[in-house]
Amino acid sequence: MIRGTTTLIAHFGDPIAPVKAPMIFNPWFEQSGIDAVVVPMGVRAADYPATLQAVFRFTNIGGALVTMPHKVTTAALVAHCSTAARIAGACNAVRRRADGTLEGDIFDGAGFVRGVQRKGLQPAGARALVVGSGGVGSAIAAALAAVGVAAIGVFDARPQAADALAGRLSGYYPKLEVRSGSNDPAGYDLVVNATPLGMNPGDPLPLDVSRLAASTFVGEVVMKQKITPLLQTARDRGCAIQIGTDMLYEQIPLYLEYFGFPKATADELRAVAQLD
Repeated sequence: MIRGTTTLIAHFGDPIAPVKAPMIFNPWFEQSGIDAVVVPMGVRAADYPATLQAVFRFTNIGGALVTMPHKVTTAALVAHCSTAARIAGACNAVRRRADGTLEGDIFDGAGFVRGVQRKGLQPAGARALVVGSGGVGSAIAAALAAVGVAAIGVFDARPQAADALAGRLSGYYPKLEVRSGSNDPAGYDLVVNATPLGMNPGDPLPLDVSRLAASTFVGEVVMKQKITPLLQTARDRGCAIQIGTDMLYEQIPLYLEYFGFPKATADELRAVAQLD
């Protein structure tokens, strides 16, 4: 039941139809008796800056979730960013500070890392490859650096994007071994597909799977299908894997805390989610 006392969490994106977070947040709010609702709001890129500012003039706005294609734009629209958001150059969460200014953070990376850790891989001291240097890939790279990976490789079809991310990582973590320019997974303990490849039938694989060792942990961010071609091939080679929605479930507890709601675990959220 939405009423005058309900706290609104905006969910911005374009297209907005594929978003899954409302089907996790809203059942959780209802079960927990929390007077809040996540409202998907489709907004085109040209209209987004004005829309973000306008929505945060609502007196009952509790925050905003941000998805494609607005994450990078958001980082330039808020007055304050976390270290992870500065490295990523993107935000996927916005809240209003007591002084009325906006601050942003990004939880994709932390959610991905929490999922990996729950599956038994401790990234500290590991060698990681992140394929894709957009908002989500940059966030994952930042989160891996924060938990102490020994080395990280970053790759993007746009070399300048990977080089820029490598530079930001080196600036914040000068002792970290950072490489860019190659998506060869050989020699890595953890490999992440942070590209959209795998969303559509016929997409090429994001890397040469014949170079994957059976000991490599392979993670995915694509959520359109549970087992993408990359994950299927990796699993066939004996690799441990992480599906894309695991990152979502693991980051939602961080969102809840960020917006000031009671805590929840990923397992509690899974139990009430109404995903297709």
